[in-house]
Amino acid sequence: MVQHTLMQIEKRDGSFASFDPAKIIRAISGAFREERGLESTQLLGNSDLARIGEIATRVEQEIEKFNRDSLHVEEVQDLIEKELLREGLYEILRRFILFREDRSRERSLKGGGQRIHVARSDGSETLFRLDEVESKLDRILTGLKGAPKEKIVDAFCKNLYTGIDESGVQDALILAASSLIEEAPEMEYAAARLLLQKIYDEVLEGSEEGYGTLFEKRIQQGVRAGLLDPRLLTFDLKALSQALDPTRDLLFKYHGLKVLYDRYFLHIKEKRIEAPQFFWMRVAMGLALNEEQKEEQAIAFYLNLSNLLFISGTPTLFNSGTVHPQLSSCYLSTVEDDLDHIFKVIADDAKLSKWAGGIGNDWTDVRARGATIKGTNGLTQGIIPFLKVANDTAVAVNQGGKRRGSFCAYIEPWHLDVEEFIELKKNTGDERRRTPDMNTALWVPDLLMKRVNEGKTFTLFNPCEVKDLHTLYGQAFEERYAFYEQEAQEGRIRQHKTVIAEELWRKILTMLFETGHPWITFKDPSNIRSAQRHCGVIRSSNLCTEILLNTSREETAVCNLGSINLSRHVTEEGFDFNGLKQTVRTAIRMLDNVIDINYYPTEEARRSNLKHRPVGLGVMGWQEALFILKVPYESEEAIKLSDTLLETLSYEAIDASCDLAKERGSYSSFAGSMWSKGIVPIDTVKLVAQERGGYLDMDSATSLNWDKLRKKVTLQGMRNCQVMAIAPTATIAQIAGTTQSFEPLYANLYVKSNLSGEFSSINSYLIDDLKRRGLFDSEMIADLKYFDGSVLPIDRIPEDVKQLYKTAFEIGPEWLLMAASKRQKWIDMGQSQNLYIANPSGKALSEMYFKAWRLGLKTTYYLRSKSATQIEKSTLDVNKKGLQPRWMKAKSATSGIEVKRSAQACGLDSSCESCQ
Repeated sequence: MVQHTLMQIEKRDGSFASFDPAKIIRAISGAFREERGLESTQLLGNSDLARIGEIATRVEQEIEKFNRDSLHVEEVQDLIEKELLREGLYEILRRFILFREDRSRERSLKGGGQRIHVARSDGSETLFRLDEVESKLDRILTGLKGAPKEKIVDAFCKNLYTGIDESGVQDALILAASSLIEEAPEMEYAAARLLLQKIYDEVLEGSEEGYGTLFEKRIQQGVRAGLLDPRLLTFDLKALSQALDPTRDLLFKYHGLKVLYDRYFLHIKEKRIEAPQFFWMRVAMGLALNEEQKEEQAIAFYLNLSNLLFISGTPTLFNSGTVHPQLSSCYLSTVEDDLDHIFKVIADDAKLSKWAGGIGNDWTDVRARGATIKGTNGLTQGIIPFLKVANDTAVAVNQGGKRRGSFCAYIEPWHLDVEEFIELKKNTGDERRRTPDMNTALWVPDLLMKRVNEGKTFTLFNPCEVKDLHTLYGQAFEERYAFYEQEAQEGRIRQHKTVIAEELWRKILTMLFETGHPWITFKDPSNIRSAQRHCGVIRSSNLCTEILLNTSREETAVCNLGSINLSRHVTEEGFDFNGLKQTVRTAIRMLDNVIDINYYPTEEARRSNLKHRPVGLGVMGWQEALFILKVPYESEEAIKLSDTLLETLSYEAIDASCDLAKERGSYSSFAGSMWSKGIVPIDTVKLVAQERGGYLDMDSATSLNWDKLRKKVTLQGMRNCQVMAIAPTATIAQIAGTTQSFEPLYANLYVKSNLSGEFSSINSYLIDDLKRRGLFDSEMIADLKYFDGSVLPIDRIPEDVKQLYKTAFEIGPEWLLMAASKRQKWIDMGQSQNLYIANPSGKALSEMYFKAWRLGLKTTYYLRSKSATQIEKSTLDVNKKGLQPRWMKAKSATSGIEVKRSAQACGLDSSCESCQ
């Protein structure tokens, strides 16, 4: 040890302290730990410790050379920097310099804010005090284990500057907490609490009045401003305010609350007038307007919503209780082969989109290119130019400025324009014949699948020459199709084209892989299993492929959506089926109420919805429920559980609608329906097998007393023509803080983008399991980033943990499809079933879609293949791994070119929010 004549170190405040050589070692060790990614409690390696000792000794030797009674602390730190530079430890030096800057800023803030002045709303300034922020954090973080206050403060200080306003200080603190989510999942709740404080400041305005009293005032304010329906004032607001439970605000994670704040809470001149519980109660009141016991029902609805047991679809959350209560999620319409009707439907789409509806248009009847225009004796340009107009309408009318307009165009694959249709999403070619902002889907008859499987030809027709083909399905379609093929061969049909069925199928799958479109949906099972066969034909699905309803010139089909949060109905012991039953009954009532309260932008939508009264009860949080139960997605247990759960939900939803029919009457087109004949959805599986003549591997086993329910439905009727549909739940799942729909987790660590910004998300269940096993540290976070949120390549993670936390691309597609088949047998409509494939090839894609068809799925949604969308690695030193990260060398398995898929193509965008 160096012998010092220097005994005093001058601090920054002018005081002195005895020189302590150990502080030099601690300072250098801190920079080494930061560079190595180690926590303060973790030990450095022996080689690092030896080198630190050598550097500290040389610093002490340099101090001796000063030969003074005292030395300023900054001079000592300068000597440390000099020695690190001399050693060539540039990254360690960088860490040390940043450490000095951070400490300098923090000292300045703690010292009374000499350098930071905060601008007040009245134009004056005040000195910033960090100790006040730290006290605030102490209060807010109470009860949140693992939320590191020190790291929040460090991150916060980096975002301060002189002249920042009071709101900016709040935002900087929220940003600091949210930036640490990937390091500590508890920060999701910490950041949410900080955002809550901002909301309270904005909505409650520091009032000493109670939460409930201000709720009454904000309802009155909303009515005066013309935002809220005056009928809300007829409620007993005092009784409702007493039912509010502000502690439920703490259920939110940051991302969900941020979405609500940015896009859902009502505001007047950008100032919110809703706190979270005000919002839930406003939605509940809007849904209870027509109830006889409206306060009682509003409170029941509020309990469902505020406890995150069931969340209504986004349009309902946007507009319930407002002066324009457009509460429905999806609209489906048929475009006839008539110029006036084409532009009427496009105009209707604009009106529906304005009020947050997602659009599905059936274009099959519109004649193909080259058909004769009778009025002018010219030739038509086909459907493509009209679809371009529809695409631009979706862009122009972006759902009231709250989210982008979302349309999906459907045609049957025998349409003569199909080969141009499937190329609509390509980013090359004539831009006038492309629709980059609109989704596309094929309404595939079983006959095409059979012809591909059997190696036969397939004939394309101009729909104006085979006018009844679009209205037929099953065996009737196949017989009529064969007749038209014979007519074509004999020259009695002018426009037709014969192709090899497998070659057409290959073109479809190629475009699907390259662009994410067209989606594959199946016409025959959708119609054969429909309860409403007596009322017409299902000609397409909706924007997200889960709604299956009849459409015509006179009727635009409408569906009203909401989803049960399964993760709030499960414990490690299993599902709370009694709780589920009560949630389902309340949810069906809420959904049915939408139909009568709803604002209908078009007469065709009003007519259809009031006549048939369809609702779509869905689910979300399935993956989270499996995490709680410790059941791997890729397991027989999960398949069986999916079957059991959906049977229960189907039974209870039908029973609830049946009881509503007894109370309110059946829907007007009930007579002649499957329901009226005592046929429930599970009974229709055998009808598909009969029509197909095989080609069906769908289970139809049951476990509940369905005979009892069949008799009850026959006697009492049904309030709703359809009751179940599983939508994507992209946004409402984020609001509820759970996983989407029945989706497997995309990654254990990922970044999601929507209109509220980019959000880091980390799987808290995985982190908890790793912590229990002593495996969670900064190196684990780096590994998760490097391997794009996958646990499989990380050697030190045990096998049982790897199996539980497999991500979407690591689960075999056959498991996803088997689970979907078990669900589909119980669902009277459809499900937004994404398909994941890690190593795509033409053969693999074809086998996957054929399996979906054989398993009885009615529709599929996005094809999600590995893309260039990966975890942000800017904070990761990939050189430590000694390898290139995968995103630097991702190649297409088929073409060998770089995979540059759009966010929409890989399914990570927010377009599916239009359902929920």
